[in-house]
Amino acid sequence: MNTASVIAVIPARYASTRLPGKPLREIDGVPMVVRVWRSVSAAGGIARVIVATDDERIAAVVRQAGGEAMLTSDQHQSGTDRVAEVARRARAALYVNVQGDLPFIAAADLDALVAPMLADRRLAMATLATPITDDHEWGNPNVVKVVCDGHGDALYFSRASIPHARAGGRPAQALRHIGVYAYRRAFLLRFAAMPLGMLEKVEMLEQLRALENGYRIRVVKSAAPSPEVDTAEDLAAAERFARQMVSWETTRG
Repeated sequence: MNTASVIAVIPARYASTRLPGKPLREIDGVPMVVRVWRSVSAAGGIARVIVATDDERIAAVVRQAGGEAMLTSDQHQSGTDRVAEVARRARAALYVNVQGDLPFIAAADLDALVAPMLADRRLAMATLATPITDDHEWGNPNVVKVVCDGHGDALYFSRASIPHARAGGRPAQALRHIGVYAYRRAFLLRFAAMPLGMLEKVEMLEQLRALENGYRIRVVKSAAPSPEVDTAEDLAAAERFARQMVSWETTRG
């Protein structure tokens, strides 16, 4: 097996219900999966980046851009299952699962995500979250929220608006979950083999399986915005975001 301390895996499947061919959709002329790969590759704490896909078209685009792609089964039910397949073929201490619909994920946030896992071997899993500052996001069931305990570990993830403010309004503690995870290898393989949890089935959130089985999930606060692309409207917003970034970098330069 190839060995590295931290491997980042970008699960990318072609068949997306809401946005077919999503990984190959272009944002300001660059395929989304290539943008994700470039962002992840900039993280100093990640030794290797692999795009895990079930589609040769996606693999070809990644390789043409200079990245590494691994063809995986087309039977996986989740991105985590795809990451687990990679873990069986490429050995590392930690794996970072970066969803292929996060074209602007910040390298610094990925390094921050890995840091507590390296510092505390008892942690099996970590993830990212960012403050919710928009009322539309707060009420949107497609935006996953997370609440944490005093140690920064997740208490619960939900599509509902949590914590609920009895007095009304959006509480200052509101956090949006970002679909990026770090796993210790042994836990990842165990997690992928676990049966779906009751809460996971209700909310359709696989991270609840870890909480239902008594595992801690450390929540690391993201320092940079990381828009997700799930729909055609999100893709249009990502296009605007990319152009704003180019404009800002041009002005700064």
